[in-house]
Amino acid sequence: MVRLSPDTDRDGRAVPVGVIGLIGGVVGGLIGGGSGVLFVPALDRFTAMSRARIHGSSTIANIGVCVAGAAAYALGGGSLDLRTGAGLIVGGTVGGWIGPKLLARASETLLRVLLVAVLVLTAAKLLVDALGVPLLGGAVVPASLVADPWFLYPTATVVGLVIGAWAGAMGLGGGLLAVPAMVLLFGTDLHVAAGTSLLMFIPNSIVGTVVHLRQGTASGRWGTVLAVTAAPGTVAGAFLGLALDAVVLGLVFGTFAMAMALRETVGLVRRRRR
Repeated sequence: MVRLSPDTDRDGRAVPVGVIGLIGGVVGGLIGGGSGVLFVPALDRFTAMSRARIHGSSTIANIGVCVAGAAAYALGGGSLDLRTGAGLIVGGTVGGWIGPKLLARASETLLRVLLVAVLVLTAAKLLVDALGVPLLGGAVVPASLVADPWFLYPTATVVGLVIGAWAGAMGLGGGLLAVPAMVLLFGTDLHVAAGTSLLMFIPNSIVGTVVHLRQGTASGRWGTVLAVTAAPGTVAGAFLGLALDAVVLGLVFGTFAMAMALRETVGLVRRRRR
């Protein structure tokens, strides 16, 4: 079980944490969220917070990433899939309330293992597809069902609930799950999925932040620093993502996810040895 302790953040680290926010913002804007895969290991390095507080602080940072990113995609000419996004937003908002409560009951080892699993699966799918050997021949859900609102809205809401609970607990921004889910399940274009994911997780991040702060699984100080510094980086990353070819974007997304999975795996092995 996670032990909730007083805020033990190290002083004098605002500058590196601010830089982390800026770089994480670029990542979030580029891949439609998911800045937490950089925020989480970086906060583990530059602060003395427990793993639960690190994930909660990353949730606060995602407010800046999602607001700035969604605005950048809209103003930059990117398309948003509001049909699928509507259900994802509703489910994701509810999940944002559930997730932090689940986090308070999880062990730190479990949190790391779950993060690695999602990173590896996401990276494998995107890299294989980008190399021209798709694992699946198109979307899992037939186009006729995607076009049916009686199927799409309830299904998207359930998917959003699961992803939202994950994002609310882990503070990952949800892009690592939402973007592949939209592409695989509903056949959404990768660029459209990235922008829609950012829009989806605005209310999720806000709700998750409130719950995390109330139960003590977040640092308002570091979360705010990350959120503020991530915003300009997110705008830059969003415009870069819109300019890249979908194949290139998939390679970037997949390579980044695999690198973060390797980093977390090494950290987990070292932790168990100690």
